Amino acid sequence: MTIPRILVVDDDLGHLESLALLLKGWGYAVTPATRGEEAAALVEQGPYDAVLMDVRMPGLSGVEALARIKQRNPAVPVLIMTAYSTVDVAVEALKAGAYDYLTKPLDFELVRLALDRALDHTRLKKENASLRARLPDAFDPGCIIGVSPALQEALAMAAVAARSEATALVTGESGTGKELIARAVHANSARARRPLVPLNCAALTASLLESELFGHEKGAFTGADKRREGRILQADGGTLFLDEIGELDALIQAKLLRVLQQGELQRLGSDDVLTVDVRIIAATNRDLEAEVAAGRFRQDLFYRLNVLHIHVPALRERPEDIPLLAQHFLDTFAAKYGKSLKRFTPQAMDALVRHGWPGNVRELENAIERAALLAAGEYVSERELPLALRQAAAAPLPLQAGADTTPAPPSLAGRTLEDVEKAAILQTLAQTGGNKSEAARLLGISRVTLHKKLQGYGVE
Repeated sequence: MTIPRILVVDDDLGHLESLALLLKGWGYAVTPATRGEEAAALVEQGPYDAVLMDVRMPGLSGVEALARIKQRNPAVPVLIMTAYSTVDVAVEALKAGAYDYLTKPLDFELVRLALDRALDHTRLKKENASLRARLPDAFDPGCIIGVSPALQEALAMAAVAARSEATALVTGESGTGKELIARAVHANSARARRPLVPLNCAALTASLLESELFGHEKGAFTGADKRREGRILQADGGTLFLDEIGELDALIQAKLLRVLQQGELQRLGSDDVLTVDVRIIAATNRDLEAEVAAGRFRQDLFYRLNVLHIHVPALRERPEDIPLLAQHFLDTFAAKYGKSLKRFTPQAMDALVRHGWPGNVRELENAIERAALLAAGEYVSERELPLALRQAAAAPLPLQAGADTTPAPPSLAGRTLEDVEKAAILQTLAQTGGNKSEAARLLGISRVTLHKKLQGYGVE
């Protein structure tokens, strides 16, 4: 496993050394630099996975160095550190291409979270591109996004389905993207030049659904003032996508079985038998095998439909795909609503990843659209997310079985007592949200002493 390489840039030697030691304790390979010019030169000489850089430095400022770094390597995420947490500085850094910004005194947990998110974002983009390149026969998944093994398995089966004429059954919870899978299968199949005709079987009553599927003759029922072709004939030569197929009643199931077995149908009110060449892809969020066992779904129709089975995983089963999906939706809605949105704050992304997503990808899309509408700047923060997501972010992370419940502190080996004291003071101040009286009480020193030490660190 490759160790991420982090370039840390700060003209404050004490702060630079302390931060470098902290990152090394987290398992990163760290290269220190004290000037913006040096940082830009180092990025040009070799690849870095992320850059953590101060704003105020002699010579080339952090924002100016950021611009040079982005010219040399646009893909490297750069996190800006500033003790001057003004909106102007943040906006300037973000416009120059910063991935995120952090305010001094640093909250070490936020530093770690921001770095992890930046590195994950880069890794996931590379894996997504690699996954698309590995799909067989140049299968194009369209706008299906993700790198998780569960989604890869679904896409691999979709690629198999695209190369065949067999019926396919797509299963998964509501909102997982079953229709996207069906569209990808059709678009990559030999029938791609012919239409894909969708029909939601749960959206119509049984009588209307029968007419919608098979068509009707003039006068077949009250209101039938002319002949109408059904969806099956509309899909002749192409693909019929039947969503929520578990909602079909017994009569329609029998008539659909005839289409699958013999390629024949009759319009309502007609004795003429019509032949049709149609490939059927069905989808359901129900357990059709349980429906068969309960006598609500025909066993022979189930077997006809389930020649190829594609299961689309729930979003909670592929959390590694959430950052990619969220960024995709953010870019989409930023363009739609004419906003200059770029990314999510670490806290917002943490809330997105920790939410359970009972509504799956559809719920995620709706949450991002809401956030895009509410966001005023270039970043989406947790404040723009729905209440349920903010509550999930506030809850403690669930422990895995056998996990050590004691958090591992950063390694103090090799650090001077002055550095250890400084780190303790800055972390305690961050923990209290900048409340110096409370920080002094927790540290066992007076507020005056705390004030003097902070002045010595150059953070007051």
